[in-house]
Amino acid sequence: MLPTVDVQCPYCGETITLVIDDSAGSQNYIEDCQVCCRPITVVVEFDEDGVPQADVRGEDEA
Repeated sequence: MLPTVDVQCPYCGETITLVIDDSAGSQNYIEDCQVCCRPITVVVEFDEDGVPQADVRGEDEA
């Protein structure tokens, strides 16, 4: 079973659940918000125990 991470959409503020492919290692991709459908940049890193940490930001954020 793939791990999940709950994050807050940078646009609408709703909490959404991301399913993380832990076989791919660190990742950087775009996923649409499940609530408002706007594109979110997702950056996934794994801690020393292999637990995924996700950072999300909107298109207009650096």
